Amino acid sequence: MKINVHPIKHIGFIGHVSIGLLLIALAGCSASSRITNIEPISVGGGYQAEYRSKISKRHYQTIGYSNQIDRGKCISQEAPAEYNLGLRDEERLSPGDLVDVAIGTDETLSGKYEVAIDGMLKIRGLPAVRAYRRKVDEVNADITTALVQSKYYTHAPPVSVRLADYGTVHASVSGAVFEAGSVTLGGSNTGAAIDITREQALGSVAEGRTLSHALQNAGGVRPDADLSRVILQRGTETKQIDLRAAIKGEQFSNDLILEGDRIIVPSRGCFQPELVTPSIISPVGVKVFMSNLTEPAQHNSASVIQKETREMRYGTRFIQTVVSMNCVGGSKMTNASRSAVLYSRNPITGKSVVIERNIEDLLRNGDRDEYDPYILPEDAIACYDSNQTDVIKVAQGFGIVASSILLGRGL
Repeated sequence: MKINVHPIKHIGFIGHVSIGLLLIALAGCSASSRITNIEPISVGGGYQAEYRSKISKRHYQTIGYSNQIDRGKCISQEAPAEYNLGLRDEERLSPGDLVDVAIGTDETLSGKYEVAIDGMLKIRGLPAVRAYRRKVDEVNADITTALVQSKYYTHAPPVSVRLADYGTVHASVSGAVFEAGSVTLGGSNTGAAIDITREQALGSVAEGRTLSHALQNAGGVRPDADLSRVILQRGTETKQIDLRAAIKGEQFSNDLILEGDRIIVPSRGCFQPELVTPSIISPVGVKVFMSNLTEPAQHNSASVIQKETREMRYGTRFIQTVVSMNCVGGSKMTNASRSAVLYSRNPITGKSVVIERNIEDLLRNGDRDEYDPYILPEDAIACYDSNQTDVIKVAQGFGIVASSILLGRGL
């Protein structure tokens, strides 16, 4: 619709009112059509069934229906694995690890050595000993043999090899995680300060080199992950690990990660709400892009746009996020028709999805969980004010008292 406006030098109050009413009418004509999803959620499409809108007034009979839709797509899982609480992953060496070698009373050969980039441990005057992916006890035995074969000793001396500190390694994570790719995992002492007492003690613990830490560095597992058969590949060896206990905060096999390891998280092909919760393998919170302006701003300063997006707890739902960004409340007469839009992406198909919700309708329905989606990493939310607020803004912009126009006073 194109409107030609000619300049008028003199216009009275009635003229202002007429122009204002015209623009208010045009404002009511500018509403866009309802947003629709591109995936058929009602028949099992879409990432989470909570994306679907309320179907009819009899929606109170559909409680639990979203979960049924999600579960209908699930690939079966492995039988629960029994975890031996007494079983711990054995110390295995990787390039960059620091070992303390003590050879009897020999101060020349004894000392601290770092596993070289080629995976070999190189002690002064001895043939290099392979250390990569090997147990400390195996390296200890090879050093003892090398000492005798090199004729440093006629009889095997007492040899002690201990792991003093873990180094930094690189591994790859793929599959049902939010940020698949290469991850860098730190060793024991990754902070600025080093605990000297712990460094000098026997043994070493590398919290930053575990399987759970690798998954969190890859953005955490997605809600469609199959935790019953997570794969750890190390060279030609493959190990299948059951991580379902990790979501519940129970004991699980939290393997040590070595240089070059590959971690593969299969997908069940379905959304599992029980995985959308904080845990040792879940995303560390969720960053959400937000916009809750009453009207578009002319520059960033007016919008108070900051460097970082808002941090939300993993497991937060759509309505909780909308409340946190101050989109709910105010005058019921002007704000009851306010709506919010969620921009997300199906991580399995890569398709974008846009979900629109009337905020007041979502707040007042007892079955809101059926169409109140969980917020996922990198989601974006925008709030739209009601038609009444838009009309008031137009009226105020032309010097018309909005209350007089809307309530029929003074005309």
